[in-house]
Amino acid sequence: MTTAGMFTDSEILEYLQGSNEKELFDKAYRCLAEGLGTTVLYRGLIEISNYCRNNCLYCGIRAGNTSASRYRLDKKEILGCCKRAVESGYGTFVLQGGEDNRHSIEWLENLVKTIHSEYPNHTITLSLGEKSKDDYIRLYEAGARRYLLRHETATRQHYYQLHPDSMSFENRMECLRNLKEIGYETGAGMMIGSPYQTYNHLLSDLRFLENFQPDMVGVGPFINADNTPFSDYTNTLLAPDDEASVRLTLRVIALVRLLVPKANIPATTALFTLGKSITMDECVKTGANVRMFNVSPENAKEKYNIYNGKSDGK
Repeated sequence: MTTAGMFTDSEILEYLQGSNEKELFDKAYRCLAEGLGTTVLYRGLIEISNYCRNNCLYCGIRAGNTSASRYRLDKKEILGCCKRAVESGYGTFVLQGGEDNRHSIEWLENLVKTIHSEYPNHTITLSLGEKSKDDYIRLYEAGARRYLLRHETATRQHYYQLHPDSMSFENRMECLRNLKEIGYETGAGMMIGSPYQTYNHLLSDLRFLENFQPDMVGVGPFINADNTPFSDYTNTLLAPDDEASVRLTLRVIALVRLLVPKANIPATTALFTLGKSITMDECVKTGANVRMFNVSPENAKEKYNIYNGKSDGK
C-alpha cells in the first residue's frame, strides 16, 4: 500500500481529534493484515543500566534525579537475560539503557559480539541513545542489526521544551540518518501527550515518519515521572485524563500504520501501564504488531523507572 497523498493535513488533524475513529482503525487493521499479517512478534527487553548522562526533562532516570536508585547489569547478568528470552521463545533481544558514560564503545562492542556468537540466530536490537557514526558502525559490525532511537518530536522548538540546551535536535536527527545509512533497521517514535505538545506537533511527527519511513516506530503515552520538572504536568489539550491519552495513542498508532505500512509498531509498555484494561488484540486492531516482555532481573525492573508505575510488559 502506498502512502503518497493518502491524507491531507486536515484529514490527519481530524483523525487525531477523534473523527471517524472506527473507520481509521479499520483502515489500519486492513493495512497491517494485507502487508505484514496480524501475527504478533515478541521481543525480550533487557534494561542494562539506568545511569544516564542526559537531563531530559520528562525522564525518571535523568542525570539530575538524585533520588534514583542506580544500577548496571554486568555482562554475565545480561547473558543470563538473553538465556531467559530464548527459553521464553523470543527471537529478538532488545538491549535498552540510559546513555551510561561507563559503557565504553569497546565494552558494548564486546558485549554485542558475545551475544551474537552465543545466539547467532537471534536478532540484537539496541536502544542506547545518541552515539557517533563510527560507534554505530562498530556496533553494527559486532552483530547488532536494529537500533531504536525515538526522535521525540519533529518540531525543533518543541524539542527544546522537553530537553536541556546541552542536547541537540540536529544531532538527534543526524543520528537517525546515520543509523539508516549504515544499514540498521532503524526505529523512531514519540510520546503522545508530552508537555506542550499540540495536534500540529503530532501532524509534523507523522509527516516526518512518512518521509523517513523507519523500520520501527515506538508510540506510547506520556506518563509523569517523579522528581522531574514535569512530575505534575498534564497536557490538558491532548490528554486531560488517562483514557483520552490511551485513545489518542491508539489513533496515532493507526495513522503510523497507514503512513509507514511496513514498519513494526510495538504496543508499548507505557500504553499497557496507562491503559490497564487494554488487550494486545485491541492494539492489533489499530495496527500494532509487536509486544515486548521484560526479561531483566527483578531488581533492575524496579529501578528502571523512566515513568511512574511502569509495567514489565506482562
